Amino acid sequence: MIKAKITTVALCLTSALALATCSKAANEAKPANGGADASAFRDQPLVNEIFTADPSAHVFDGKIYVYPSHDIETPTADDDLGNQYAMRDYRVLSMDKVGGKVTVGPVALDVKDVPWASQQMWAPDAAYKDGTYYLYFPARDKSKDKNGLGAFRIGVATSKNPMGPFVAEKEAIPGSYSMDPAVFTDDDGTAYMYFGGIWGGQLQRWAGGKYDPNGSDTDLMQDDKPALSGKVVKMNADMKTFAESPRDAVILGDDGKPVLGGDHERRFFEASWVFKKDGKYYYTYSTGDTHFLNYAIGTSPYGPFKYVGHILKPVQGWTTHHSIIQHDGKWWLFYADTQLSNKNHLRNVKVTELTFNLDGTIQTIDPMKAK
Repeated sequence: MIKAKITTVALCLTSALALATCSKAANEAKPANGGADASAFRDQPLVNEIFTADPSAHVFDGKIYVYPSHDIETPTADDDLGNQYAMRDYRVLSMDKVGGKVTVGPVALDVKDVPWASQQMWAPDAAYKDGTYYLYFPARDKSKDKNGLGAFRIGVATSKNPMGPFVAEKEAIPGSYSMDPAVFTDDDGTAYMYFGGIWGGQLQRWAGGKYDPNGSDTDLMQDDKPALSGKVVKMNADMKTFAESPRDAVILGDDGKPVLGGDHERRFFEASWVFKKDGKYYYTYSTGDTHFLNYAIGTSPYGPFKYVGHILKPVQGWTTHHSIIQHDGKWWLFYADTQLSNKNHLRNVKVTELTFNLDGTIQTIDPMKAK
């Protein structure tokens, strides 16, 4: 969900004048593959009446529900903090099957109805247990950092209807921080939350064990050390609190060592999503500034997870955030791009079939290539 200064900035360090010129160009950068004709895209938007992103898809009672971010127009320029992503509410999408009619629900939760939150309702997720639907969401709290912005926390809201409306808890989940919550429920009924994101997601500000309001706006700038990991934590039975302290969801390379911070095509940036297939845990995530969706595989919901490869090549637009479900005997990847707007902060959700090889690896998808 974070817009970065493109690599031209890094190439312009030869003089102060050149750096200023390149920084301006970075902030005004167009999405990758910008302005492509509709025929160039592998898939078409699920809905066009609102802008949607970060789709969290689930199958509840045989029907597909998608919990996306609800993008809105804003005059805010793109920056490394993601201030241009000014979303303030959620609306749920539903469909009986992929390819069927998509219904856009009414407002399911608005930031004004979350007592602890100040702004920016970013990528949510949902879960179901014992007749109750749970909506998990990140938002900035009402504190102030060096930029005058709140710290990201993760909240939870509940409803008896998968479309909402949802009623938020009065406080954020104790011990929660950063963004992009994704809840996976294992075969034994135990639920785990995966979360975190660097840059605007503030994960780097928690590297010392507590929040640093004056910390880096991007990452730790430690390319030769293990990359910052997304987090994983077991949920209590109430589905509203953590049962333990969050742990690192470590991604390992072929050498059995953690992927390094400088390995931007493999390291974690944001958008964790976990699913289980044939007894293996697939940890999937976005690489952010290199614009890939990746996956790694482990034998425990805690990891570690061994890096395998790319799920999705770069889309039109800066961010890539997704979910993966099984429905009607097939696996489906939900993702988003900027086909309808050609603006990084106004996105549209899409879906495409995911294909597994016999060895459990995933065939890489090119979003700019016709089926």
